[in-house]
Amino acid sequence: MSVERVELSDPVVVGSGVAGLSVALGLPKSTVLTVGSLGSTGWAQGGIAAAVGDDDTAELHASDTMTVSGGIAVQRAVDVLTAGGSRAIERLIELGAQFDLDDRGALKLGREAGHQRRRIVHADGDATGAEVQRTLSAAADANDSVDVLEGWRMIDLLRDAEGVTGVLAADGDGRLVAFDAPAVILATGGIGQIYRHTTNPKVVTGDGLAAASRVGARLADLEFVQFHPTGLMAGLDPMPLLTEALRGEGATLVDNHGRRFMLQHHPDAELAPRDVVARAIFWQHDKRAGAFLDARNIDEFPTRFPTVFAHAQDADLDPRVDLLPVSPAAHYFMGGIDAGSSGRSSVSGLWAVGETASTGVHGANRLASNSLLEGLVFGALVADDVHHAEGLGGRIGSWTAGITECSLEQPEEIATVRQLMWDRVGLVRTGSGLWDAHNRLIQLGSALVASVPGRVAFEVASLITTAALRRSESRGGHYRADYPEPDPFQANRNLVEPIPRKTE
Repeated sequence: MSVERVELSDPVVVGSGVAGLSVALGLPKSTVLTVGSLGSTGWAQGGIAAAVGDDDTAELHASDTMTVSGGIAVQRAVDVLTAGGSRAIERLIELGAQFDLDDRGALKLGREAGHQRRRIVHADGDATGAEVQRTLSAAADANDSVDVLEGWRMIDLLRDAEGVTGVLAADGDGRLVAFDAPAVILATGGIGQIYRHTTNPKVVTGDGLAAASRVGARLADLEFVQFHPTGLMAGLDPMPLLTEALRGEGATLVDNHGRRFMLQHHPDAELAPRDVVARAIFWQHDKRAGAFLDARNIDEFPTRFPTVFAHAQDADLDPRVDLLPVSPAAHYFMGGIDAGSSGRSSVSGLWAVGETASTGVHGANRLASNSLLEGLVFGALVADDVHHAEGLGGRIGSWTAGITECSLEQPEEIATVRQLMWDRVGLVRTGSGLWDAHNRLIQLGSALVASVPGRVAFEVASLITTAALRRSESRGGHYRADYPEPDPFQANRNLVEPIPRKTE
């Protein structure tokens, strides 16, 4: 297939969620490539964690983040994240964001699992992500220095012997264009769609992780996948999310007989860290005991949680009178492209930000509502670093050999991969199960790599499975039934140095 070339004089940002648009708005000029008109930020029901309350501090927020991280978060990165919380909220308000206020006109703060204080800022109850996306998208539309190109999927990164030189992308008609650019910032989100059950939209397939791996970028902590405890079991893909804020406001988890079961798993019960709650629900289903969210005690439910209420109504349920059947679902990826606060990867010319990056702020388990904050805080820092980078641009790169001959259609084998990852590389893992997944992926490989979506699925699934095999302990989002306890000697990050693929 022929490839057109377009030379950009300014950085290209891949992704239009909170992280991508935060970078774009912080640069003097940029081009944003995005699959759809909105990033997956708009799906986020949870809020933004920020130490803005009178009884709160950035240091206390940092302490909570470190506690939940399984002991392997990077303290300096966490400090940067939490110190930037207040300013991030202020900046959004300056751009026109409308957050929920209390009777005094101050920000109304909620509490979620792992937080010692009420520090979660919400918009319209459970529509915070949509409000953040609306605000940033409007700011980008009004900014002549941000050029957003919709309907473009990244196929590969361009590179030469020195580093990354641009992006190979396809539009909705399958036209391939090589965008040569002085810098590339990946803000492509997570990997949720690699799992059979996920809260992530269809476009969240791990494209950035796979492409960075192909150019030899260092990756980190790929075994750590966070499964949200409470997806609504309504037979939908992706699975509707029942925000953690419900449990923060008093909703409980009960079995088939209406009995609470979280008290036997953790002293914080429903407000235990997400990995603990998710596994408890998983085990409930495993022993056919059922798992339901009982939110009948929450007053004014339709107005306080309109998104959840709509999801329930679509499933012919009324949370004011009905128990809501729940299941864990792949939700957030703590691993990604190894990048510090500046977002720089190990490959020249390539930055990563947001969920596709691994900055060390989450460790083995993300503290609730730190994800939108990460995109806002680190997005601004990445923009500043890219703007002041030297020696970039003016080079023409190539793409991975054979990739332009791959189909752009999604092969049916992806469904097999998603089920395999759920069964063998999901909430509860074993060495034998992981090896089975590894071998099955190899068998599926030849069929998968004939298409771009299949190649991405194969690469992402293989990377996560291999990383899970390497960590023979349980920590945060990575639980090994054959190694159920944490190992002090493995209390560190898991770094992977991929080998660059041949180009043409």
